[in-house]
This record gives sequence, C-alpha cells and structure tokens, in this order.
Amino acid sequence: MRILVVEDEKEIAEGLQEVLCRAGYESDAVYDGNSGLDYIRTGIYDLVLLDIMLPGMNGLDVLKTVKGEGIKTPVIVLTARSMVDDKIAGFDHGADDYLTKPFDSRELLARIKARLRNGTDLTGDQNSHNLSAFDIKLDQSTYKLSRGEKSVKLSGKEYQLMEYLMLNKGIILSHDTIASKIWGIDDQSDYNCIAVYVSFLRKKLNFIGSEAAIVTKKDIGYSLEENDGKKHS
Repeated sequence: MRILVVEDEKEIAEGLQEVLCRAGYESDAVYDGNSGLDYIRTGIYDLVLLDIMLPGMNGLDVLKTVKGEGIKTPVIVLTARSMVDDKIAGFDHGADDYLTKPFDSRELLARIKARLRNGTDLTGDQNSHNLSAFDIKLDQSTYKLSRGEKSVKLSGKEYQLMEYLMLNKGIILSHDTIASKIWGIDDQSDYNCIAVYVSFLRKKLNFIGSEAAIVTKKDIGYSLEENDGKKHS
C-alpha cells in the first residue's frame, strides 16, 4: 500500500513517513497543494494524508478539485484547526476522515486501516447499494438494515450512524469523531444524543436477530463488533 503525505512542515511530514514505514506502508511526501494535486492525479496512491494549511493551493481546494474530478482515493485531513466549522468544511469538501493535530500515531494508523478496508466492504458489483459487516447488510438506497430475510427501516440519523459504524467495524470511534461526522457538533453536552441513537440501533439489531453489537468503550466511544454474548450498555 502506498500513501501520499501532503504536509508543508517537513519535520511533520518526515515523522508521518516514519510512522507509516514502521507500519509497513510505502509513502511519498510533497509540501504544497499544487504538487499534492498533481501526485494524487497519478492514481498510484491508496490513501492521502492531507494538511489544510498549505502554500499555493490550500488543502480544501485540493480536496474539492480531487472529488470534483471523480477521484475515489480516500483522503484523511490532518490539520491544526479544531473548530467545528473547519471540520464540517472538510467533510463537505469530501474528506473521508478528519484528525486534529496533535494526534496519537496509533489512532492515525487505525483510521488509515479503516479507510483502506472500506473498498472491500461494499458487496456485489459496482452498482450494489449494500454495505456488509458481520451478519448484517445496510441498503444504502432504502435505509433498510437486514439480517437474512428480516429487515428494519432506519431513520436518517440512525442510518448515518450505522453506516459509519459498519465502515469502521472493529475500530473504536470516539465521541468527538462520531459527533463531528454525524451531527457536526463537538460539545460534550451533546454526547447523550449519540447514546440515544446507539440505543435505538441496538434495539433494531436485536429485532433482526443480529450477532453484531455496538460495544461501549467507557469514556472513549463505541465500536461495532461481533456479539460475545455479553450485554453492552
């Protein structure tokens, strides 16, 4: 797997490359937006780590151009910006994930693994709208969650949350990450909203008889895992 690092601070870029190398990834680094866009267009990269504050073309413009050209390479935005509006702008421009500096290298590698795995999560041919994880399927056109012949319709927010959990199955998603991705919020007072929708989804997983479970990671977040027979609250 080859990853492109687009980061104007060379020390940070070199640090990222070292982390990637230790994890078994090959990588290249460029230090401005225009070069980043040119490299992405080659189509040789499996994933891009993209800073927002870049000389020349900024990261959001690079992202907008890439997605506008139909390039499917997953992009994880890395930036020192932590404001909610900046995160929303990143997702609105097509970012697949978002990490605010400074971040733990282990979290970065987990996010990379999840993004690289997403390409194998879509089942069937290219026209299929089914997303699969463990024993469940999510129809992305009808919002129906199913196991075997039994299915249940999800609301808009239930669908968004379930899709995000399925795309990241086995990965712990923090409260901040879920809030920013689904609700566009970053306020701890709103974490109860996440818990409410997790409760809804657990009931629906139980209704269709799924062995998948949304597991609570105390003080961290949630993860979609295979049911171990324990009660998850």
